Amino acid sequence: MNSASNERLDLAALESRVDELIKTVDSLTTENVALRNQQAALTAERAALIEKTEQARSRVEAMIARLKAMETR
Repeated sequence: MNSASNERLDLAALESRVDELIKTVDSLTTENVALRNQQAALTAERAALIEKTEQARSRVEAMIARLKAMETR
C-alpha cells in the first residue's frame, strides 16, 4: 500500500508541475505576442523617422543650393 501511496504522490507532484509549465508557456506566449507587436510598432516608427529625416535633408540641400545660386548672382 505504501508503494501505491508514493505513486499517487508522485503523480500529483507531476500533475502540479505540468500545470505550472502550462501556465508558464501561456504567459510566455502572451509576452511574446506583445513583444512582437511592440517590435512591429517600433519598426514602423523608425521607418517614418527615417523618411522624415530624408525629407528634411532634401529640403536643407535645396536651400543650400538656392543660397549658393544667390551668391553667384
